[in-house]
Amino acid sequence: QVQLVESGGGLVQAGGSLRLSCAASGRSFSNYDMGWYRQAPGEEREFAAAMNWTGTLVYAGSVKGRFTISRDNAKNTVYLQMNSLKPEDTGVYYCAARFRGNNRYEYWGQGTQVTVSS
Repeated sequence: QVQLVESGGGLVQAGGSLRLSCAASGRSFSNYDMGWYRQAPGEEREFAAAMNWTGTLVYAGSVKGRFTISRDNAKNTVYLQMNSLKPEDTGVYYCAARFRGNNRYEYWGQGTQVTVSS
């Protein structure tokens, strides 16, 4: 069982930056693929970024070049550095984890709110 707790959300002006953190409990964090998803008001949850257990990175086109996902396996933590934020980046950001080889994310955090004002 893995528990995920996000932090770092808040209110920022357009063009600003935020860094989200996701702390994971449980063992073998390094064997998990980690992802960030987001959900805007009235919209479906959508993929933002992921880093698998080998370090391979994937980004949604809408955040590529502005967001950076990273992880610190010694701290059981994954990060999402968000730069050049836009009002359309507003939403609840969720951290997700899946054991390597699985095809769906099994564990989800409770989410952290990011609001970008224009």
